[in-house]
This record gives sequence, C-alpha cells and structure tokens, in this order.
Amino acid sequence: MTSQPNPTAPPPAGDPGTGAGTGLHAGLKNRHLSMIAIGGVIGAGLFVGSSSGIATAGPGILLSYALVGTLVVLVMRMLGEMSAAHPTSGSFSAHADRALGRWAGFSIGWLYWFFWVVVLAVEATAGAKILEGWIPAVPQWGWALIVMVVLTATNLVSVGSYGEFEFWFAGIKVVAIGAFIVVGLLAVLGVLPGVHTDQASFGNLTGHGGFLPHGPGAILTGVLLVVFSFMGSEIATLAAGESENPQRAVTKSTNSIIWRIGVFYLGSILIVIALLPWNDPSIKEKGSYVAALDSLGIAHAGQIMNVIVLTSVLSCLNSGLYTASRMAFSLGQRGDAPKAFARTTSRGVPMTAIVSSVVFGFVAVFFNYRFPDSVFLFLVNSSGAVALFVWLVICFSQLRMRKIIQAEAPEKLVVRMWLYPYLTWATAGLIVFVLGYMLTDTQGESSGRTTVLLSLLVAALVIAVALVKQKVTTGRAAAAAQAAEPADKVSVG
Repeated sequence: MTSQPNPTAPPPAGDPGTGAGTGLHAGLKNRHLSMIAIGGVIGAGLFVGSSSGIATAGPGILLSYALVGTLVVLVMRMLGEMSAAHPTSGSFSAHADRALGRWAGFSIGWLYWFFWVVVLAVEATAGAKILEGWIPAVPQWGWALIVMVVLTATNLVSVGSYGEFEFWFAGIKVVAIGAFIVVGLLAVLGVLPGVHTDQASFGNLTGHGGFLPHGPGAILTGVLLVVFSFMGSEIATLAAGESENPQRAVTKSTNSIIWRIGVFYLGSILIVIALLPWNDPSIKEKGSYVAALDSLGIAHAGQIMNVIVLTSVLSCLNSGLYTASRMAFSLGQRGDAPKAFARTTSRGVPMTAIVSSVVFGFVAVFFNYRFPDSVFLFLVNSSGAVALFVWLVICFSQLRMRKIIQAEAPEKLVVRMWLYPYLTWATAGLIVFVLGYMLTDTQGESSGRTTVLLSLLVAALVIAVALVKQKVTTGRAAAAAQAAEPADKVSVG
C-alpha cells in the first residue's frame, strides 16, 4: 500500500474503503502490527483488576477468564473475516455501516469513540497516581497533563511514531509477563533457588475451600469483573489499514489470538493462584501479581510491578488515543462526523481527529478531579457496556457481510468464521446472556445493572440521532432528485 493524497470527498455510503486512498499512510511495519496485536490483549486491567476477580471466584476465576477468552476469540474471528476482506481504519464500524445500515455504523462508531475517550481519562489518572508516588513534587493533575501531552505529540508526528512507542510498550509487557510465568512456574515446581516457596503449589487450585469456594455462580460474577479487561483486542484490525500488507496483518493477528489469550491471561493467572492461596489477604491489599512476587521474597517486587503497570497504562493511553482518532477519522470520511476529521496532514496524520479526541479526554480528566463521584462516575458507567455492544454488532455484521463477500469477491474470504452461522448466533446469544446477567448485579455505584442501563441510555440517544440524521439525509436526497428531474426533461426536449 502506498501513500495517497488527502481525499476531496468522503467515499460513497457503504464503501468504507481501505487504507489506500484515504489520506492515511502505510507507516506501520510488520513488527509494529505484531506487537500491537499482542499488546492489545494485555491491558492494565489484567494487572490491576485481577485481584478482585480472584477474591470473588477463587481459583474458579480461571473458568471466567477462559469463558471470556473464548468469547473474544470467536468475536475476533468474525472481525478478522470481515477485516481481511475489507481492511479499513473504521474496522467494525465501517463493516456495520455496510452490512446493517448507516445508522449502525454511525452509532457503534461514536459509542466506541466515547468509550476510548473515557478510557483516556481513567488511564491518565492511573498513570499520574504512580508517577506522583515516585515524584510527589509534581501534583497528580500535572502528571496527567504531562502524560497526555507527550503521547498526543507522538501520535501527531506520524503513525510510525505511534507504532514505535507501542512496539516498546507492548514489548515490555510481553517480556514482563513471560518472565513472571517462567519464574513462577520454576518456583511452583521447587527448582528456583534463593526464593521462598513455602506456599507455592498447584494444590492451591483445589485447597482452601476447593476450586469453586463460592459456588458455580461465582464464575459468572467473575465474568463481569474480567470482561472489560479484554477490550483492545480489536485494535490490530483498525491499525491494519495503515500497514504495508493489511490482509496479511489481519490474518496473522486473528490466527494468533488463541495462544495470546491462553498464555498471557490464563497462564499468568494460573501462576498467581499456584503461588499463593486465593484467599491470602495480600492479593487484595497489594494486587495479585505484586503479592505473588512478594511471596517469593523477591526484592522491590512492588516497584517492579509499578513500572510494568505504568507501562501498561501508557500503552493503553497511546493505543486509546490512536483508536479514538482513527474511528473519528473514519466517521468523518463516511460523512458521520465533521469533514475536518477526515483531513490528514502531509505525514498522513488525522490531526483534527486526534486533537478533538484529546480535548474531550482532557475534559473527562477535569471531571475526574472536579466531580469524581457524579459526572465522571456517570461517564465511566455509561461507557462500561460498550465493549459488549461492539462485540454484538460484530456478530450481526458478520452474518450479513459473509453473504456480501461471497456474492462480490469470494476469493477475499481468506479468514473464515468457524461453523458459520451457528457459532456466530451462539456467540451473540452468550453476549446477550452476559448483558442480562449484569442486570442482576446491584452491588455498589458501579454495579452491573447501573452500567448496562446507563450504557443502554447513551446507546439509545446515539441511535436516535443516527436515525434522525439518516431520515434528514434521505429526505434531502429525494428532494434534490425531484428538483433535478424537470431540468433533465427540459434538456432532453
């Protein structure tokens, strides 16, 4: 794919296009895409949020991760099928646009953008807390500002600079988890010299109340706690539009997701539970990975993990800004956002889309400091179920897009969803079941019920805007066609 000049007009409706001809440049190398695909699966939530899941479900949290991991593998297979056939920076939003209608692409695109803008604020605050602990002379809001400005600058330079930063951020995460798994496994097997291994044993999986100490229902409760830590798996399909070989990049990331989830999620959580009893108080106090390393007597384990968590936070911020801006770019290109969003600089960077996303991110950061328990809590809750909405839309889009691809260009089906359409329907049913189960969770201000209801409210508002916009556009097109008809008759006469 070669660099192209900026478009003078958005492409026709239903034709999302590819990376070529959109104004974006093919600045991502194969090594960038490979690491983005791997790093996208490893979110900061794995390091920070896994302790709550372990406390809730005990060793059974492994089944929660396996269930959600299977769901992600299936959804990514569907997305991979569509994206390999039609690589585009709009990914699932562009596919929904074509398969389900303009209203669907508009709605899910803006909801996804909203999700990542809120994530920017959450991750900036999390990173600022760690940095303030190291250098308290700079206030927390100052660190949040510094982090956001630096990563905005890297995204504004070129897509290659984003790819380079993400390559190293993701690389650190991958090496850290790989080292953790190796060290932990050697400790559990009793062959690691110089560490404390008194509590380390695979017996921890069934001891201390059994594998399911809180009963089978805790598996589903665990699903609610871990499902959102998987958001980001789809970033590779958005980034593929700016790579040298989009089809190859999508195919490779789709085919490798099974081992990525198996190793980084199930593998690392298995080691945590094997190193420590699931009900050890230190897991909740220090965090699961820090507690596991501390149990071995490894010096400065807490600070080591803080560096890794900070890297994950910066990676999530970097990718979140990239993802939000590319979705805004795609929406602008399709006429569903201001046209300025679809303009790119001479380096192929959608500057307006990036700056606009950052501005809203800064506003969300302000709300986090000024109104943490009201406005910001509403933003977090109302975007919380977007991940599940996105996955559901991918399911329904794939059901329709398979028929379109088979009719137009069957040779593009280089990635195929397994057992189509039965497994697609089963996946959609499982997602609906998880959403329904969330409605039974009424604990706290950020309960599952609150998250689903507020997310549905925001989704309903966005869909209403989409339908009104579609009706107005259709009406204008009909009026224009009617006005042109007499003129055509006169010219013919």
